[in-house]
Amino acid sequence: MARGTRAPERRAAAPPPAAGWSEDELARVDAFLASLRHERRLSVHTGAAYRRDLEAFLGWCRRTGIAGWSALGERELRAYAAAEHRAGLAPRSIQRRLSALRTFFRYLIREGVLRQSPAVEVRAPKSARRLPQALDVDRMARLLDAPAAPSADAGLDLRDRAILELFYSSGLRLAELVGLDLRDLDLKDRTVRVLGKGGKTRVVPVGSRAVAALGAWLGERPRHAGGAETAVFVGRRGRRLGVRAVQLRVEAWARRHGLDVHVHPHLFRHSFATHLLESSQDLRGVQELLGHANISTTQVYTHLDFQHLARIYDQAHPRARRRSP
Repeated sequence: MARGTRAPERRAAAPPPAAGWSEDELARVDAFLASLRHERRLSVHTGAAYRRDLEAFLGWCRRTGIAGWSALGERELRAYAAAEHRAGLAPRSIQRRLSALRTFFRYLIREGVLRQSPAVEVRAPKSARRLPQALDVDRMARLLDAPAAPSADAGLDLRDRAILELFYSSGLRLAELVGLDLRDLDLKDRTVRVLGKGGKTRVVPVGSRAVAALGAWLGERPRHAGGAETAVFVGRRGRRLGVRAVQLRVEAWARRHGLDVHVHPHLFRHSFATHLLESSQDLRGVQELLGHANISTTQVYTHLDFQHLARIYDQAHPRARRRSP
């Protein structure tokens, strides 16, 4: 080989299947992921997350010599969780992987491959509970009420304002917002029909500010949308706005208006839930609006509400205020 010529890079060979695993057993992962797409209508991103978690588990099975799904028991699943913890994986990530495995094992039981799930009683190590971040009412108002900055396309600014108002007004998830079609909006009734996790539909109220912002955008939308496009929110090319595009637009809007925190779509959902719970104290109602299957998911916002009350107490109670030295 001539001096100075780089040797061609060699691609790493794919790892061999674990000993004892038949092609049929390995193919069950693909069949499971297909069932998630078609039966539960989970998003592409959720499907990709399931695949990563299952492939990580298969890698561990390969390294430890486990041969087939039927060879797995509770002891093996506990060993897997412990090994991942020793390797430095965060408890929340271990919990997510175990959750993916439980869903997969339920599928294998349905298909007659397993009689029972080996992961039912296996729990991840406990992690410190992280409270969701939320903007306070004043900063949220500053963000939403700020006049639009000069822009090359004022029509798309109307779209971005409608997106932000709808996020905060109705507490939508990012995937729910980008999935909205025109038929899902009823501005006269001030409601929006949302397809949530697991293919569950809910109807959520839309506040007056969001109705006004959506009306302004819908008046502008025909200039941007393709003739057959049904999406509420479209991009410059006239097609449905994607998840990443919405994230970038939200971040750009916050930067333009000088907010000193990282603003992302889910921040609006957290703020919606926190402010509503502070005002109403109706945990069940907030659960329904958020589309949470389990009220324990919603209860995290009671901790935020307590923090709010604790701040008021510290500021207002005569025996709580610190005296000057």
